[in-house]
Amino acid sequence: MYKSIIFLTIFFCSNTLYASLLGDDNVKEIILPTHKVEIDNKLYFDKSVLYDALSIENKSMFEFWKEDNPTIKDKLLPTLNTTLHAFYNSEGFYDAEFSIEETNTTVYVHITENRPVIIKEIKIISDYDIKEFITFNQGEIFQAKKFIAIKSKIKSELLKSGYCSAELESKAYVDLDKHSVEINYLLKKGGVCTFGKVTVKGTESIDDEVIESRVRAVEGRRFNSELVQDTSAALYGLQAFDSVFIGVDRKFYNVVPVDIVVKEISKPYHFEAGLGYDSYVGPRVHSSLTKYNFYGNAQKLNIKLAWSRLEQTAVVNFYRPIFMTIYDYHMGIGADLSYTNLEYDGFQEEKGFFRVYLEHITERSNLRVGIASEVINITALDNLKVGDELRYAVNEGQFVLTYPYVNFVYDARDSKLNPKFGYYFSAYLETGLSDEESSTYYKTLIEGRLIHSFDKATLSAVGKIGIVDEDKENSLPESKYFFAGGAYSNRAYGFREIGVIVSPSEDSINGASTWANLSFEVNYPIMDDLYGAVFSDNTLLTGVAYDFSGDVISSAGIGVRYMTPMGPFKLDIGMNVADRSQYGISFQIGQSF
Repeated sequence: MYKSIIFLTIFFCSNTLYASLLGDDNVKEIILPTHKVEIDNKLYFDKSVLYDALSIENKSMFEFWKEDNPTIKDKLLPTLNTTLHAFYNSEGFYDAEFSIEETNTTVYVHITENRPVIIKEIKIISDYDIKEFITFNQGEIFQAKKFIAIKSKIKSELLKSGYCSAELESKAYVDLDKHSVEINYLLKKGGVCTFGKVTVKGTESIDDEVIESRVRAVEGRRFNSELVQDTSAALYGLQAFDSVFIGVDRKFYNVVPVDIVVKEISKPYHFEAGLGYDSYVGPRVHSSLTKYNFYGNAQKLNIKLAWSRLEQTAVVNFYRPIFMTIYDYHMGIGADLSYTNLEYDGFQEEKGFFRVYLEHITERSNLRVGIASEVINITALDNLKVGDELRYAVNEGQFVLTYPYVNFVYDARDSKLNPKFGYYFSAYLETGLSDEESSTYYKTLIEGRLIHSFDKATLSAVGKIGIVDEDKENSLPESKYFFAGGAYSNRAYGFREIGVIVSPSEDSINGASTWANLSFEVNYPIMDDLYGAVFSDNTLLTGVAYDFSGDVISSAGIGVRYMTPMGPFKLDIGMNVADRSQYGISFQIGQSF
């Protein structure tokens, strides 16, 4: 069984402690006077919709043990009639009538909705196909808010397609006597626009070349509002600016200059410390110190320390976003130096690690090429069952590995935080260089993700294939092979708990030379930012390279997701379908699809 519980995390930023104090006697809750609310039954709109529109407070769907007791703050009573008229007008009920009676304790709202305004005809005159964006249908109730939203959607799609000079006229002719409306759309798309010259203002210690390396709205490229958003995200991703403004409101004969104004980070030091618990490594404390814009040019220096009973780590990394430019291709450089001491199920790994790499980043892709060196000590643990020592023998000793590697990622998802459509592909390859004590080997890991939404449901699929191919069998440290388990592979197990699979309900402590993993998940909104999920994870791990004939451990489970600005907070419960006593509970912040 696997459980992960987070207790407390405290953040220190630029010598300032941010904390939330609960139960302070000096802080008193102010309760505003309220009235109970009673609204007529048998209305077109559900009462919960009216409660939201009128700011009426009532129990949530999760508070099933409570009685219905809708209340409204007294300060809102003078505007109640106006709010009702505004709501019903926006929903197409222009003749709705209201009667409001007030006592010392209760407000009685009587609503006569009368006939709504119905869409009689929709006329479209356009040299650009906009039918798919007009979601009105003849015979349905006219909604002003939907009419405005459709117009905004058409404009947005035109800007995404490069038409920044389009002329759109949308009108709704309402006949209150006949309770009907005629909707007209007249569109002239105009010529295709392109991005113009890029100008940068506000820099002090960061060269314009660094900023331009993250600009996706490149001069001469077809105008696209999404490229402007991608540019903003890429500049903020440098973590060297307090603010980024990108102006594209000027236009000269369908050429749109890009005006970038930035403000460099004023508090570059960031210190973070945390305390938590994870069943895989036990109680855990960690800290991190980062200097953003380290000696200018958006360079970054980071030091991380973590301690638990099963794992101790110390990491220093450095990154410079622009190291060289080759034929207009900007290359960054990074370096990592680390020490880790980690206990697996049947062995201990102590490792010193150093790597240096070059990196090229675009709006969709990331290519990293580097060389790494590892010194690894593997020690078998004395926790194996009697008679299993030979069956689960691990490669002990010291291993010195040097290998070049390449990692490529192409991300075509519509959002990194909460994707609804798109795909993702990554490929990793490292090649161990042989010497007198070690053999040549190849380690490859390929991953593909596919996300598609139908109505409100979002379907996701993730496939992974990994191979370790070596000249001499079992010549590598055990930790160099593949292990599975956790939020990114099989959620019935803890992180890296699954070794070579013996049967659908049993695995070993040994790492695998072949790994295949296939996960499916369906997410569906429950209410607001809360989603429910069902999933299936299927894992194959064999001890021979390119052997896909072994047994598979399959798990199934359910979960909930709550959307936050940092991505979804995910709680999953997974169970091995062949052994229901084996289950895992996992927490995660961020997207795995």
